[in-house]
Amino acid sequence: SKRREQWRLAQGAVSIRMPEASIKVQGDEITITVLEDSASRQMVAEMMILTGEIAGHYGQEHNLALPFRGQPQPELPPEDELMVLPAGPVRDSAIRRCMSRSEMGITPLRHAGLGLDTYTQSTSPIRRYTDLLCHFQIKAHLRGDEVPFSPETLQELIQVVSNTAYEAVLIERQTNRYWSVEYLRRHGGEVWQALMLRWLREHENLGLVLLEELGLEMVVRFQRPVALGDRLTLKVTYADPHQDTIQFAESSGLATE
Repeated sequence: SKRREQWRLAQGAVSIRMPEASIKVQGDEITITVLEDSASRQMVAEMMILTGEIAGHYGQEHNLALPFRGQPQPELPPEDELMVLPAGPVRDSAIRRCMSRSEMGITPLRHAGLGLDTYTQSTSPIRRYTDLLCHFQIKAHLRGDEVPFSPETLQELIQVVSNTAYEAVLIERQTNRYWSVEYLRRHGGEVWQALMLRWLREHENLGLVLLEELGLEMVVRFQRPVALGDRLTLKVTYADPHQDTIQFAESSGLATE
């Protein structure tokens, strides 16, 4: 999987490794853990990407209409600017903000983020309807049957599914945000180690920090000068998930989100 990843990077893939929080609520208990970036997890991810590329090539070679996924080429900062930033989450955060949303269509699209000229998601037909559509088309062709969806029908389905999926992503983000704030409210007495990722509005001292133990990113307004990559000690002084409000006390004063 490492060799495969290196090959994709040589093709222009963009590598971003930000900590990912897993938020689970069971009954009245909230747990937040940082997903481990293990070798096995990387291998599974790389094999899923490879499967998507193979499915995409099959569709391209046989002129099949599939739910191809692509991503426009990002306009990244000059390398000398990136190298000034601390390696790790700070630099990856700067790269991530330059990435565009992925796109879907019935013809092959280059996926700049993955470094692939053709790609379609096909490994999760149980949870993604577009993966199931991909299976329907390819399996019918392998059997020698007529594919179930014409290009026009598939394009319409992709549009509907894409809109629905985007709404689901927004709801998931809002849900995770709610339970993140509620978790921090319940742990108001704890001290959190934070990493300054980037400025949102530097003239207003408004920045984005990473709570490293939780893998959560929070917007904070500072009361003192802070530099990218600075490590901070924050403590929650007020949190209301219903109002989507949280405040942190920092050694030099009060920081508000």
